[in-house]
Amino acid sequence: MTQTGQSWPPAGTEPVEPHPDAPGPGSKLPQHYEQCFGCGDEVDAGLHIRSAVGDGMVVHSTFTVTEAHQGAPGLAHGGLLACAFDEALGSTVGNLLRRPAVTGKLETDFRRPVPVGSTLHIAAKLDGVAGRKIYASAEGRLDADDGPVAVRARGLFVSVDFTHFTTHGDVNALEKFRAARKARPEKDWDINP
Repeated sequence: MTQTGQSWPPAGTEPVEPHPDAPGPGSKLPQHYEQCFGCGDEVDAGLHIRSAVGDGMVVHSTFTVTEAHQGAPGLAHGGLLACAFDEALGSTVGNLLRRPAVTGKLETDFRRPVPVGSTLHIAAKLDGVAGRKIYASAEGRLDADDGPVAVRARGLFVSVDFTHFTTHGDVNALEKFRAARKARPEKDWDINP
């Protein structure tokens, strides 16, 4: 996919192999953190994105636009659409590579309006790696996997150590997370995925 005229992924990247413990095709992906604005259930006006692994290292995510997600009357806010793609791409990187990563760069290409009440079907894939850099891209279609393309995005993610989150994260939020995890030890959790 070329959005700004540059080759994607950039020269010098290597093909991506999923982690041996990556979920297989058909696996529904759980929320990675209940307070996540993108996938968490505890954020009322959040995006509540749901994802599942497809064939060929593709992760399929859905995001239903509500009135809380408006920018212009009756249309999704562009920033929230970018947020949805950040979540979908980050979930793809985290779940398929099974290592924490953060967004380094995100580009979005808005092709058509996304109305309130519509569901965006996002197909995200890994495109290449170069050291700590991970390249991924996605396409979002309106109301069906084969609907019209509304948004395209590509992102550069950077692998980080877990200490990135413990050093820079809010101490109170981390304590709340630890307490929730102790209450539900059966739930496997990673920073990203």
